Amino acid sequence: MTEFEKKVAALRQHHEELLSRKNTPKEWGRSASPLCYAENGIYEKYEFPILTAEHTPLEWRYDFNEQDNPFLMQRIMINATLNSGAIKWDGPSPLGSTGGVYLLIVRVEGADRKSFFAVAESPNGVDNFRFWPEPITMPEAPSDSPEGGEDPATNIYDMRITRHEDGWIYGVFCAERHDPSQPGNLSAATATAGIARTKDLVKWERLPDLKSKSQQRNVVLHPEFVDGKYAFYTRPQDGFIDTGSGGGIGWALVDDITHAEVKEEKIINARHYHTITEVKNGEGPHPIKTPKGWLHLAHGVRGTADGLRYVLYMYMTALDDPTRVIAQPGGFFLVPEGSEYVGDVMNVAFANGWIADPDGRVFIYYASADTRMHVATSTIDRLIDYCMNTPKDGLTTAKSVETIKRLIAKNRKTN
Repeated sequence: MTEFEKKVAALRQHHEELLSRKNTPKEWGRSASPLCYAENGIYEKYEFPILTAEHTPLEWRYDFNEQDNPFLMQRIMINATLNSGAIKWDGPSPLGSTGGVYLLIVRVEGADRKSFFAVAESPNGVDNFRFWPEPITMPEAPSDSPEGGEDPATNIYDMRITRHEDGWIYGVFCAERHDPSQPGNLSAATATAGIARTKDLVKWERLPDLKSKSQQRNVVLHPEFVDGKYAFYTRPQDGFIDTGSGGGIGWALVDDITHAEVKEEKIINARHYHTITEVKNGEGPHPIKTPKGWLHLAHGVRGTADGLRYVLYMYMTALDDPTRVIAQPGGFFLVPEGSEYVGDVMNVAFANGWIADPDGRVFIYYASADTRMHVATSTIDRLIDYCMNTPKDGLTTAKSVETIKRLIAKNRKTN
């Protein structure tokens, strides 16, 4: 065996050890962080990230021809794996599974800052994630797009996956383009909601971007028809980053998803001063339907002296009216902690994928610091209990203290 072949063998062995590493829930008192919010009875976090840049296939990064790459260098470097949509898959996959696997539609970011989508598969939802052999080839424009139509997006990312009752699987994602009104500003961008659909997660049909009077990011398709129409959770904003005078999680009904246009939009989950949603908020994955209502996972953003802080929060809406909020616990649900805090963009927890199993177990897939993917597990019953029985935010210090004192008084009676 040549030295090159030995290096390749060692590389493949290291990669396989990473992919096959067992992942276990963090135990009380054994967390990497002295204060671990995973020890809250609501969910369990796991010891290791489930996907990192190193999890991507070696064939995507290395040229294994010794003559062309004698130093075994990475020819294409991967920077991050983050913000993944999620779906339970019952069909065949390129890896040979025949169903019952957990799939993440991962935002993979290269060293060139371009993001693309790729599917990673796990037999149990918490470890042994392996990427399908090739990234997703996402069409740049609809098949019926006229010549000279909308410019292709420079970057696409953060796909929400919805298995809709119309029989299609839809992916809704951010499509980013340079702002043509500011040709001299290379940081000026615009955001629209790209829409694509598929039956097998391999071949995708690109539909026209969602038309809206404002820029749109974090748009999510509701899994059911509402009044015979497609329903979208939106996030109107004045600019690419700033929500401006708008913001909040919106709601819009669309007649035809193949030419989707927001004509009327209302805010169903608003921002509030001095809260976790002060700067902006947005829907995560599509909500989970339960006997008590729709469970929603969302992100909230506030400003700090160290920049923007992204956290996750939950709320519930009524089964008979998905726009009517029936419960919203005060404060955050999940935050970055310990090593999760550190990465490309510090102090960020973000989620746009979760899976609810028939037995009631819920897998919550979240990214930390725009760098890597993690999983936390809970159950439908626990999440409903959390939403329905956790005090809401009173929006002032005085109300917060009153809430704490009521709990203290109750515990005194109990004890």
